[in-house]
Order: sequence, then structure tokens, then C-alpha cells
Amino acid sequence: MPATAVTAAALAAGPALLLAAPVHADDSAAPARTGSADASVLRADLDVSLLDKTVQVPVLSTLNEIRLPAAGRETGAADKTALDVRVDGLAPAEGAEHPDGAQAVNIARAEVATAEATVDEDGTEASANLARAEVHVPGLPALSLVEVEEVTSKAVCAVGEKPEAESHTLGAVTVLGKRVTVTVGGEPTVVAVPGVGEVSLGFSQTTTTRSTASAAALRLTVAVNPLKLNVAEVAGEVTLVEAACETPAGGGTDTAEEPGERPQGDAEPVQDARPADGADPAPERQLAETGGSSATPYLVGGAALLVGLGVSGVVLARLRTRG
Repeated sequence: MPATAVTAAALAAGPALLLAAPVHADDSAAPARTGSADASVLRADLDVSLLDKTVQVPVLSTLNEIRLPAAGRETGAADKTALDVRVDGLAPAEGAEHPDGAQAVNIARAEVATAEATVDEDGTEASANLARAEVHVPGLPALSLVEVEEVTSKAVCAVGEKPEAESHTLGAVTVLGKRVTVTVGGEPTVVAVPGVGEVSLGFSQTTTTRSTASAAALRLTVAVNPLKLNVAEVAGEVTLVEAACETPAGGGTDTAEEPGERPQGDAEPVQDARPADGADPAPERQLAETGGSSATPYLVGGAALLVGLGVSGVVLARLRTRG
């Protein structure tokens, strides 16, 4: 083939080589969010240190906990009014032994204790309620950790609407035998009893983002030293009446926070990096900002191949001329 024909063929093949760069599928796409709803009346996460041992006995237990979706269920409810746990190594209480044995402890007892949750195409919702209840910790059978008249929490994540969370503490609250004043927001309330210990309380804590909401009526940080029933120390956290939800995929809201409004709790407001019109940045703009794309290596390789074929054509032409 004449050299000029080789060069022409190389130039003609150039666009095809450049267009032949393979297209890569985006494997990083996350599965669609299905939404969720969680509720519980009580959650205990405690460490119990015994007098005659160096080990700590964990007490991890919940009352009326519901997590959806689960096993194909879209609704759930629970209404047990008592929570008993077993603590190995606990000594029997004189005159107040538990029916299930010396090492069984009654953590909570109430007249009303309910939790409900729902997940469907319209959104998710969770709620919990506790009324006329007493909560105890191991080592203090006669003294309540906390007593409440009524506490409620609710979280709603409706499709197309801003998630909402609310929590209320109604009536009196007593901690380690002392009546406390309910304060929403600000610093936790601390109750200290000489010879017994200290409890820190947070009331009506709520948090919302663009797709989630959560509420907890009472959160107690416990550090008590009973020195009774072979219990040296009890430390940890007890949370009363929790509710949380997450909106299904595509069901969140892009509505900005109202002036002066911030989510309560530790969560920071979600920052939206999209343009004001809500549209994703155009591919051309992204390319200009980064200076390249995933096809750049193929473009460079194609250009190098064209240069090589062009040089070969020139060399062949000179050889024919000399011949």
C-alpha cells in the first residue's frame, strides 16, 4: 500500500479509535433507602461491679423494643409493663427476694408501657409511652433510680414532608428519692446523694435532619455505689421512651431550616451542595472543574497511536523515493 494511503488510513481510523474508549458503569450506586421506624420504652446499658470479684457484670436489656422493617413486618406494637434481668453474683435482698431467685432483679415496673412503629409507602412513624413507672438498678432494691408520672416520645417521617420529633415529660420526676424540676434543653440536671451516688438527667431530647427524626424523653447517666447485696458500683446509661424514624428513599425534603432553627441534640444541620434550583451539576461543568474524566487515558493513547502511524507513513514514503 502506498505510504500516502497508509497515512490516510491512519487519519481516517483516528476518530474511530478515540470513540472506542469503553464506557464504565457506576458500580458505586447505593441501594434505595427503604425507611425505618424504631421505638422502645426502656434501654439499659449498665456495668455492675461486685464486691467479691474484680470482674464487671454487664446489664444490657430493653423493654418493648421494636425495629422495623423486620421479617417482612410493616407494623409492630409491644405493651409489657415489667422488665426483670439476671445478675450473676448478686446477693439476696433481705425480706425482698425476687420470685425468680436471688440473682434476678426488677429493673422496671409500670402501669402503662407501650411502643408502636409503622413503615409503609407514605412514610414511617414511631412512638412510645410510659406512665406511673419505677426504674431500679442492681444493689438498690428499696430506692428507685427514677420515678415518673408520664413520659412520651414520637417521631414522624412522612414522604415529601420535613421529619418531626417531639417528647414530653408530664407530672413529677423523682431521682434517688429527690424530686427534680423538668428542664428542656440546656445543661443536664445532676442529682447527687451522699453515700449513694450521682445521676445526670437529660430531658426531652430531639434531633431532626432532612430524612431522619429521633426523640428520647429521659436519658440518665448513672454512677452509684450501693455497697449492698455484693454490689460495689453501677455505672452506665438508662434511656426512657425513645422513638426514631427514617424517610424512605426520595421521601425527604430539601426545605431549608427556618431562620434561627437548628436540630436539637448533637446532630449538625445537613449541608446541601447542589445548586439552588435543586438540579445536579451538568457533566460538562464537572469536566471543566476537574480538568479531565475517566476517558482521558484512552484519548491520550489514541493520540499517541495516530502520531506513530503518521511517522511510519513518512518513513515509507522516503524509502520509496530513494528506491
